Amino acid sequence: MAITLKEVAERAGVSRAAVSRAFTEGASVSAKTRAKVEKAAAELGYSPNMLARSLTTRRTQLVGLVSNNFRNPVFLQIFDQFTRAIQERGLRPLLLNLTEDTDPARSVQLLRQYSVDGVIVASSHLPTDFARAFRDAGLPVVHAFGRAEAEPKVNVVAIDNVAAGRMAAETLIARGYRQLGFLGGPEGASTTQDRLAGFSEHAARQGVPVTIGFAGAYSFEAGHSAMQRLLAQETRPDAWFCADDVLSIGALSAAAEAGLRIPDEIGIIGLNDMEIASWSNIALTTIHQPFEAIVAASIDLIVSTFNDPARAPEVRLFPCHIVERRTLRPLP
Repeated sequence: MAITLKEVAERAGVSRAAVSRAFTEGASVSAKTRAKVEKAAAELGYSPNMLARSLTTRRTQLVGLVSNNFRNPVFLQIFDQFTRAIQERGLRPLLLNLTEDTDPARSVQLLRQYSVDGVIVASSHLPTDFARAFRDAGLPVVHAFGRAEAEPKVNVVAIDNVAAGRMAAETLIARGYRQLGFLGGPEGASTTQDRLAGFSEHAARQGVPVTIGFAGAYSFEAGHSAMQRLLAQETRPDAWFCADDVLSIGALSAAAEAGLRIPDEIGIIGLNDMEIASWSNIALTTIHQPFEAIVAASIDLIVSTFNDPARAPEVRLFPCHIVERRTLRPLP
């Protein structure tokens, strides 16, 4: 049978209220009493009942973790980091898969049924209005990998996607490529729009033409199919910025099937630096997105909002850098 709070109190020689306070974050309890309670609990094998505690504290310690991009393998890395980091803070993640349903009202209703303390929307192509729906429902929210706004309505943690696009164009032009291509994800995604804006803006300033294409999803199949279609066009760029690593890997496969030598006849740069990009049979040159920093900042912000619900939303942007592998010519 489960050990009860009463049994811990009797073993420690304190009241049940003292045991409860010892296991409640921020509660007033002396160091001596806490030590006695923790010793008794360890001897008895007692663990506090989080559900029962939530009835008293009105905090469930649950954080809703919401996304709609589970087909992109990079999100396996991201969710691994998120779930471990949330648990290390004494919280518990509740994962919500929106792959087939992006109605914010339904998501708000579901997460409120579980009385989550807050929500992290981890998606690069759900609109800001989606995250705002949680805020409007009274839930603390952070949009990780979201779009930065001058006057944010919700907390946003991300990279500067316009700057990332500009970095890709600078890198390709510095390698001597003079006919560039851009392959983005879904055309309506804010990340696609912003990365394209930075890329084409810098290319235009350098007088370098850009061929533009979009994939229907962030997946290997979508990148492969889109690149097959683009390679069949009369104008063939000599280098491509594929605005996501999984699209890049699909594009590399299509280029190899077309008999093109990489990077001699066609260069490709991606974005994310997911683990698969470093595999020796892929060796994708890419733009590193600092997932660990974005995850840590997202959790810091959600916890800060728990403690201060009236705090103003903020935007935190992290810099990227190029990771050199084998899909671009070396610098001259």
